[in-house]
Amino acid sequence: MSDLIGTVVDRVAFDVERGKVKEFARATFAEDAIHTAPEVAARRGFRDVLATGTHVVVSGHHRDQRGFVAQLGLELSRVVVGSVSWHYERPLTASDALEGIRRVVADKTREGRRGGTMRLVTLETEFIDQDGVVAVTQREVLIERERA
Repeated sequence: MSDLIGTVVDRVAFDVERGKVKEFARATFAEDAIHTAPEVAARRGFRDVLATGTHVVVSGHHRDQRGFVAQLGLELSRVVVGSVSWHYERPLTASDALEGIRRVVADKTREGRRGGTMRLVTLETEFIDQDGVVAVTQREVLIERERA
């Protein structure tokens, strides 16, 4: 399994759209007008409204989720998400164009607390902006539970 380290499992491109930013703000109860009012964002020094902290999860709508799970040799019915974290180099604003490149950074098997083994696959996605600079890095851990 460790031979997967460094493997690119998918690439996805999408635009940070003002309408999506507004939907995420509403869904996450982000009440600051910096997410919905361009004039407020401009007064605070941004070129457009700011995306919310979890905005890059929209990339999941553009990905072949079953395809990358199969590529990793995981059985989807036994997979749960263990954790997700984001590291921002800069805030995302509407009008950003991003390309996400997702790679395997760790692939381990360990004993579970209740017995049995579990496989932990850590994926890292670098979201590169229109200037070729990493704007956000997302890290997620997938856990595949042992067959019953």
